Amino acid sequence: MRHPHTRTTRTTRRRVAGALTAGLLCVAGLAAPALAAPAETPAAPALADGLALTPPMGFNNWNSTHCRAEFNASMVEGIADLFVEKGLKDAGYQYVNLDDCWALPDRDANGKLVPDPARFPDGIKAVADYVHAKGLKLGIYTSAGTKTCDSTGFPGALGHEYSDARQFADWGVDYLKYDNCNNQGVDAQQRYRTMRDALKATGRPIVYSICEWGQNKPWEWASDVGHLWRTTGDISDSWSSMLSILKQNLPLAPYAGPGHWNDPDMLEVGNGGMTDTEYRSHFSLWSVMAAPLLIGTDLRKASPATFDILGNKEVIAVDQDPLGKQGTVVSSGGGRWVVAKEMKDGSRAVALFNESGTAQRIATSASAVGLPDADAYTLRDLWQHRTYNTAGTIAATVPAHGTVLLRVAADPRWATHPPAVALGLDGSTLLEAADPATLTSTVTDLGRTPARRVSVSLTGPAGWTVRPTSATSAATLAPGGTLRTGWRVTAPSGTPTGSYGLTLTTNYRSPSGTPVTSTLPLTASVVVPPPAGTSYLGDLPWLSATSGWGPVERNTSNGENAAGDGSPLTIGGTVYAKGLGVHALSDISFYTGGACEKVTAEVGVDDEKGTKGTVAFEIWADGTKAASTGVLTNAMPAQSLTADVTGAQVVRLVVTDGGDGVDSDHADWADARLTC
Repeated sequence: MRHPHTRTTRTTRRRVAGALTAGLLCVAGLAAPALAAPAETPAAPALADGLALTPPMGFNNWNSTHCRAEFNASMVEGIADLFVEKGLKDAGYQYVNLDDCWALPDRDANGKLVPDPARFPDGIKAVADYVHAKGLKLGIYTSAGTKTCDSTGFPGALGHEYSDARQFADWGVDYLKYDNCNNQGVDAQQRYRTMRDALKATGRPIVYSICEWGQNKPWEWASDVGHLWRTTGDISDSWSSMLSILKQNLPLAPYAGPGHWNDPDMLEVGNGGMTDTEYRSHFSLWSVMAAPLLIGTDLRKASPATFDILGNKEVIAVDQDPLGKQGTVVSSGGGRWVVAKEMKDGSRAVALFNESGTAQRIATSASAVGLPDADAYTLRDLWQHRTYNTAGTIAATVPAHGTVLLRVAADPRWATHPPAVALGLDGSTLLEAADPATLTSTVTDLGRTPARRVSVSLTGPAGWTVRPTSATSAATLAPGGTLRTGWRVTAPSGTPTGSYGLTLTTNYRSPSGTPVTSTLPLTASVVVPPPAGTSYLGDLPWLSATSGWGPVERNTSNGENAAGDGSPLTIGGTVYAKGLGVHALSDISFYTGGACEKVTAEVGVDDEKGTKGTVAFEIWADGTKAASTGVLTNAMPAQSLTADVTGAQVVRLVVTDGGDGVDSDHADWADARLTC
């Protein structure tokens, strides 16, 4: 992913350590792409110790502090205090876990681990006692190697398993995260089983988290070794990283269950690299995947929005359902995902997830998610905390990068709830200033009962003109009926390019007279027409741009950190002056306004990552894939890619990870040109 000399997160240290000791790459050869079936039926036995019967919930400091000095006893105890004060303990969060850098670099004369006296002046047991006094539990970290993953070289547990486990138990540790660095090439199953046996020998119940990054497919062998196992490389605080990990973890649903969980890594919610909408998706999707929920942000600095996300008890209940089923993919296509999770009470948790950069309608049905035939169903929105009835359709317009998380049940009490109503907006929300756009709003009754006294409104930014061109109300909407309203939306002359908020609102009443208000936040983009002739895409403004590590770079490679840290675009030894440098997964969209004909580029893996990196390139014209490559590696020269984009309003340049994770996936759109 990142260059070893610039990266401060653990993945690079793992990669360097693995290359030196075991010839391993951090995230090479992870899971199959989403929707792939497991190769074989997972092993049934799990550890019969009664631990982690639901996915562990708690906190780990790494994502927010790494090895910085702020990681110390005061921080850990402060997190424990906040668990209680902010209601997180009541919501189910239990473990306060230490990550790397808690120890001194050397063992004592007796071979024992020594807590860093600067960070933990009273030792680990004192911190454990403090945490236990709050009714919480303490976790600790080490590696199944000679050293841990931090470049300082803290002692690992390889060859010291029984002694270290005894120390952890004596300190009152309740959870062990066991990493994979500096493993000397020793068989993974042997290393992790040895620590399992060492923990068991202490007689103390300790949840055992296997962190070997999915390299040896632990889901196939670890159900009687650990309580959870990492399925991927490290997460980072970016949309692309979260998305890549999601797609690797989704196909592994059959391997998860009470006491043995797939672990797609810790939460990034609140760390600032994503929007609150994206963090709600992150939290929703981890919950529907029955993933461990380990908070990775410093709660002492967290915003109210972060606490609202992390403390949503209805979403947490999906994750913690005692049946222990991981959600499975019902459908996916065009960035529209439906993931459903069977619940112990017979209901289904249903995530409608929009991977794309524009709002989309996502729909499924009660039967498709596994519910029995019924006259109607209750539908609970777990973020809006409202309950409706539906005749069987489960649908919503989902904002870009958003997730609507629902709980749907065949419930005989369905008629006590108002009908579910789906809002939508048809037509392009790309506007040129002073040029009116024509849009059509829809209000559709999904329920078994009618919606009465229905009205709809559309509002935009101050100074914009938003006028209806047809009826904005209906006395009654029968089940399945739709109120369609036309709108003319105009941004004032001189409005700067950029994104602006629109809000679609409907008010209606249930048959019993209960008033309901539903809103749909949307985005309109003010754009400028593309220039005539042939232009370099690296010189044109884009509508949106996402990149896996670091931003999209104009006319340089992707450097993975701040903007402008790339190098000259270089593929197979050839240097290109113009183009776009990205890191998979990436997606760049340009407004073409129906006025352009062709996109051309020389594409490939940038030379800056040596022999590493596997990517594939795609060019999309509106919703149609206009051109693509197969999987490209660094050993291949640049390939010419040309796409006919005639008539398209939007052109997207997409880079995927080749199906093997995103490690070192630096990709260049060299000499990328648009002809209009």
